[in-house]
Amino acid sequence: MAQYAIAWLPGDGIGREVMEAARLVLDALHLDATYPHGDIGWEFWCSEGDALPKRTIELLGSSHAAMFGAITSKPVKAAEAELAPSLRGTGLVYRSPIVRMRQLFDLYICLRPTKAYPGNPLNFKEGIDLVVFRENTEDLYAGVEFAPVPAALADVLGSLSKPFGAFKGLSPEDYAVSCKINTRKGSARIARAAFEFAREHKRKRVTIVHKANVVRATDGLFLEEAKQVAREFPDIQMDEANVDAICMWLLKNPFNYDVLVAPNLYGDIISDLCAQMVGGLGFGCSGNIGTKLAVFEPTHGSAPKYAGQYKVNPIATILAAKMMLDWLGEGEKGRRLEQATATVINEGKVRTYDMGGSATTMQMAEAIAGKLGAPGSAPVVRVATAGKGRGKKGGGAAKRLARKAKPARVKAKAKKRSRTK
Repeated sequence: MAQYAIAWLPGDGIGREVMEAARLVLDALHLDATYPHGDIGWEFWCSEGDALPKRTIELLGSSHAAMFGAITSKPVKAAEAELAPSLRGTGLVYRSPIVRMRQLFDLYICLRPTKAYPGNPLNFKEGIDLVVFRENTEDLYAGVEFAPVPAALADVLGSLSKPFGAFKGLSPEDYAVSCKINTRKGSARIARAAFEFAREHKRKRVTIVHKANVVRATDGLFLEEAKQVAREFPDIQMDEANVDAICMWLLKNPFNYDVLVAPNLYGDIISDLCAQMVGGLGFGCSGNIGTKLAVFEPTHGSAPKYAGQYKVNPIATILAAKMMLDWLGEGEKGRRLEQATATVINEGKVRTYDMGGSATTMQMAEAIAGKLGAPGSAPVVRVATAGKGRGKKGGGAAKRLARKAKPARVKAKAKKRSRTK
């Protein structure tokens, strides 16, 4: 029996191609794993009315980890229009399957390291090495939305909130309401994850990102809880910044920042900004991490216009696979994969179109697979250590921060393999 069961969720568009590239390098590493396929994405929304079918949820529940490609998402009306005729008008409402997955499995940490690898022609500045911790289950992504707005809700808001008076009298179809929900528990645990990561990796600073000067209730709560957690880490510097200001300061002085922690929406925004500074979304990897499951993905979308062309850069997905290896406790394999990726980038012989080259998705993957040295081989390119794993003695920061309880069957297998934890 294979050591790991990795749920394989290609999704839509270029997700299938970059996942094929990731599988090539994982096979080259001889990871002892099976990769059961999971149905997810637009095809299943259109044909079944569910972009995350129950069978895929069950697959995730029995897997050690998952790799996810990309999905297509569209606004409510456009989504309903593309449903099979028999499903239209039945009350089905599209929700992003990755957002649902995060909430169903409480994947509360969204870990997004961004690193400027030497030799990347797209680097904004050499040496950038930032890590974003994004709260992954709450905030404006909670999914509590109303359009049109029910009269009962409007009445309650009108009786409880003076500022809502500006909207009284509007017809239900003329406005919409999305609820921003932040909890003390959710705010504190993502802040603690960020500070624990900083301590483990000898990072000097954690910056709390918010907009509490305007969004006083929810962002005020997030800031309050994060500051409370910071008191437990006197060895780590703490500062704070408004989300609009941090976008400016990150561009102006990226080396003033180290680890950033933010509510869901702001974390999504600043992590894309950070990714652009190290080459764009073709280099942006992400881990959605809970206590028993983690799902790893590139941060880019499905890019339908490029689907089937094998043109896009697979490095983001390959680096997501590296994050998965760290989380599984395969730190040596993770280091080899990152080193191989860094070497190919630095040599500059194989570059996809976004890097100014003409290599295909699979040619990039093949080049990286070709650079995978033997276990313990000496590094060729020095790379920074943000998010690096700790091999089979710990499984990396993401694992240490979130995977505090393994499924029983994983523990049993670990004992049989005599793995040190």
